[in-house]
Amino acid sequence: MPDKSVLLPDPGQLKAIIEALVFAAEEPLTVEDLDELFPGAGRDRLQESLDEVVRAWDSLERGLQVIRVAGGYRMTTRPEHGEWVRALFRARNRRRLSGAALETLAIVAYRQPITTPEIQVLRGTDPAGVLQTLLDRRLLRVMGRKKVVGKPLLYGTTQEFLAHFGLNSLTDLPTLQEFGALAASLALPQRQEAPAGQSAFEEEDDEDSGQGSEEFEDATESDSEREDDGDDS
Repeated sequence: MPDKSVLLPDPGQLKAIIEALVFAAEEPLTVEDLDELFPGAGRDRLQESLDEVVRAWDSLERGLQVIRVAGGYRMTTRPEHGEWVRALFRARNRRRLSGAALETLAIVAYRQPITTPEIQVLRGTDPAGVLQTLLDRRLLRVMGRKKVVGKPLLYGTTQEFLAHFGLNSLTDLPTLQEFGALAASLALPQRQEAPAGQSAFEEEDDEDSGQGSEEFEDATESDSEREDDGDDS
């Protein structure tokens, strides 16, 4: 790490350094990250430099852009070039999420915190294997245990989920109506068992409906603890 006792770089150098950091960072770069590197700069100046980097890449003539995602900033390809980028990864046989994984991920995103049995009711199949894949890829996390008989694990999305799908927060998810329209446009299979007028991801009117009424034990579990849970998930 650079010596914090040295003078701060001038505005032009600071902008160039921040641009390099946005490019090199594995996770979205936050103002808090920069404040640790430049404690004397002040957050207002750091935010201003970040905004300048965003504006510098905000041109249709560029193939890259800097966007705000998951509470930080990340350099990404521009969406209008997505077809070419996807073609490249398809050519390299990149491993992608299966339809079952995407469906499970969508259920968790809209219904979190949610348990394995609750996901199984919606999907009609045992999601244990898919859940493990999503946990391994850090798209889902264990949030705790539901305070019911058996204390099943509760699952929710992660910061990696937000970054993976280019979201700044869960409020950026499409509404259930928009999601249904998107699924129809992509010719995704629709579930017939859902009651008319009710989304497959919507809560039913029972005493446990509504995330605010869920009671659960908050817990951060290691991979070994998850493995020990067995059928308890």
